[in-house]
Amino acid sequence: MRKFLLAAVMFGAASGAQAADMPDFLRGSISAAPLNRNWDGWYVGGEVSYSAVASDFSKSIVGLTNFIFRDTVLQQPTSQFGLLAKTTTQGTGFGGFVGRNWQFEDLVFGVEANYSYFDRLATSTSDSNSLQIVTPGGAPGVTSTYGETLTGRAAVQIKDAITFRGRAGWATGNFLPYVFGGVAVGRMDVSRSVTSFVTRRDDVTTTDAFGVTTTTKGPTLFVPAQSQTRAEQRTNAFVAGWTGGLGLEYMLWGNVFMRGEWEYVKFLTVKNTAVQANNLRAGIGYKF
Repeated sequence: MRKFLLAAVMFGAASGAQAADMPDFLRGSISAAPLNRNWDGWYVGGEVSYSAVASDFSKSIVGLTNFIFRDTVLQQPTSQFGLLAKTTTQGTGFGGFVGRNWQFEDLVFGVEANYSYFDRLATSTSDSNSLQIVTPGGAPGVTSTYGETLTGRAAVQIKDAITFRGRAGWATGNFLPYVFGGVAVGRMDVSRSVTSFVTRRDDVTTTDAFGVTTTTKGPTLFVPAQSQTRAEQRTNAFVAGWTGGLGLEYMLWGNVFMRGEWEYVKFLTVKNTAVQANNLRAGIGYKF
């Protein structure tokens, strides 16, 4: 009996020592919840991106046609004429970020500056179309018919962009999901051009003594004053906008973390061209 008790004590001691040497995830069936990481402080990192850009060129040539047809009956109708189409393009890029976090238990708030360089993120469109405008002439009984053909082209390229944003996150273990929003400034090359060809025909309508109405069509004449080509181009134009999105960071080891995020950017119109972008990013950073 005494030998049995001694063997049991020795086995229990050996088992306890072996359990102490086992990894945490093998100790028992119940383990303590992981502690949240400390995200407070400055951080910096680099990233790669994939971007999809949508450009709305439907009003791009309006500023040019308004100048060509200024102070004429053609200005208002052509300003409503959507000659060019919307386009989309995709591209890759890379960049970096720097920011500062403040942590209050599980809540993390911060500010960040993010720079992205885009590789050949450009798109363009061109088209030609005609419209007819009928207006009263300058004399009683005269009707003027304008035949107008517009040929336009527009292009935009986003070279790079910087965003300044605030963010809020929730720390849970090694993970930090977050949302963000702020302002954006993009550097773009923007161009547009239009060629107009305009003709005019004056028709005269008369009524004789017997009440018979007759319309006499006049000759179709070329209008050189409104038939011209206009073009504009801006290089390295800085265009403001706003941004918003969400992301997730994961602490790998020490103070090294990786992140993935989705960002939406809406820029103000430039040369009557509206540009918006959806950016997917993956990055790695270090928290000081």
